[in-house]
Amino acid sequence: MTFLPQLLGILAAVLIIGVVIEMLRRRRMRERHAFWWLGAGLIALIAGIFPSVLDAIAGALGIAVPLNLVFFASAAVLFLVCLQHSSELSEQEERIRTLTEEAALGNERVRVLSERLDALEAGVEKPRSSE
Repeated sequence: MTFLPQLLGILAAVLIIGVVIEMLRRRRMRERHAFWWLGAGLIALIAGIFPSVLDAIAGALGIAVPLNLVFFASAAVLFLVCLQHSSELSEQEERIRTLTEEAALGNERVRVLSERLDALEAGVEKPRSSE
């Protein structure tokens, strides 16, 4: 690997790590999401500083072209990130559904109590409905 591509790889990895840390600092990203990006940034940094490590790992796994290992690892990480987000989205949808139902029940109770109060203030009490 020539010097310029290696330097660009190192700078890109440092930039990724810096952006993720800044997003964590400003509370624009949660720790559990930052884990994947920090891991990817650190691996990219190590591969940029020590490109022979990538060659050795690819050789040990029987992969002829080390760049294929990078593409596979990147796809695997993105798959895991998507899986994590899908799981969290499902949990949030269920939570929103439950909160919506609770809010609707609360609104109905307020409406019934408001009607009873209006009836009492008017001097006519309505019979209670079965709840």
